[in-house]
This record gives sequence, C-alpha cells and structure tokens, in this order.
Amino acid sequence: MTVETLAKSLGFEALCMPDGDREVSGAYIGDLLSWVMGRAGQDNVWITIISNINIVAVATLSDVACILLAENVTLDDEVRSVAEQRKVNVLRTPLSAYDAAILISKALC
Repeated sequence: MTVETLAKSLGFEALCMPDGDREVSGAYIGDLLSWVMGRAGQDNVWITIISNINIVAVATLSDVACILLAENVTLDDEVRSVAEQRKVNVLRTPLSAYDAAILISKALC
C-alpha cells in the first residue's frame, strides 16, 4: 500500500506528500529521536508527537515511508518546507499513536 492510499483510506491529513507513491511496510511509534533512528524500519510509518525540524532528518536517516503526527500536532511552515525539499511525507491524525497504529496494522493485513 502506498502512503497516499493509506492516508486516503484511513482519513489521515496530508501535510506534505512529495513522495505519495512510497510503499508502506509497517508502523513504528517513538518520540526519542535517537531510538527511532536505530529501530524504525525502512518504509515504516513513523508515528510521533514531535514536530520540530529534527523529525525530517530522522525520517531521512531511517528511510521511513512517512511521518504521522498523532493527536493533531501542528507542523510549522519551515518544517513543512524542509520536508518537501527532502521528499519526506508528513501526515496528521487526531488519533493517539496507539489508535493510529492499530488502524495502520489492520489496513496492511
């Protein structure tokens, strides 16, 4: 399933989607950036409540399919611009990280 298809089917808001055709293989929940860098899987949806500029670097290094901001976390225009330049997809949901992960898991099965 692609990031674009996942977002549309689960009602996630696309804040930045320069690479919507990217395939999704699973999900990872984490807010400790160094932990995410070492443990998030390639092509995962990274679910977090962090929205500062560092998430773009971590997403790039981890090669995740997208970042999903849980609990309606906002994204600054500067972060959105850098994500667009680095081709990092960023989505948002009002759901908790746990509830979003459950939906993603069901969608990928």
